[in-house]
Amino acid sequence: YKPNSRPLLGEMQKFLTIGRDQAVGGHMSRLAITLGIVGIFGLPLTLGGCAGALLVGALAGAAGGGYAAAQERGVNGAVSDLDIETNVESGFSAVGPGLNEGITTTVYQGRVLLAGTAPTPQMKARAMEVASHVAGVKTLYDNVEVAPPRATWDVTKDAWITARIRSELMLDPDIRSGNYTIDTQKGSVYLIGSARSQAELERATRIARYIPDVRRVVTYVELRPGAPVAEQPLPSPARAGSSAPIQSPQGS
Repeated sequence: YKPNSRPLLGEMQKFLTIGRDQAVGGHMSRLAITLGIVGIFGLPLTLGGCAGALLVGALAGAAGGGYAAAQERGVNGAVSDLDIETNVESGFSAVGPGLNEGITTTVYQGRVLLAGTAPTPQMKARAMEVASHVAGVKTLYDNVEVAPPRATWDVTKDAWITARIRSELMLDPDIRSGNYTIDTQKGSVYLIGSARSQAELERATRIARYIPDVRRVVTYVELRPGAPVAEQPLPSPARAGSSAPIQSPQGS
């Protein structure tokens, strides 16, 4: 990696934190956020290679991971989901490097979304098996295709789509953006989280669908049943060794 990539990552994460706070407070314009994102995503094209990929990867993580405190699942729920995500990825690492390189793991309230690519059908099946036996996993969503990993340009474009959707959700007063987690793979957008109403979910899905270069939108967002999730008693966690149900995608 190029020596200046890490300072750029720090500046990028600082922008996202400031942008989130100002957008929530209503003081950041759509133009400011859009120009900031355009500036950030121009950097990978000039950096190139590993530095560009690292920059885009950090942007996607920061854009999707800075909302834990505002989410209805609460901080404890976010921490629990992070533990599950870490255990799934550790399990993938134990199997082989091909899984972590091609598959992304997103967790919301114990519901695990796997998306991306696996080099062989056997590796994909192994990934599903590993993830389904991690303690705390309630449901497993299978969106992994057997294919070569994404090219660097595809990773950059997918991260741009994710950041653009995030900014649009943040700026919409009718959507509680912190309750939505976004992953994009080769133009396919996956939404997982919770919505306050069917109308909010449809609005969020429509926003994602009309972002340029989006091929399809797959939603695993659940409607909030009454009280905020963070205020409801937590169910008993799944025991290690038990298998979580696996669901296939339903896109639009």
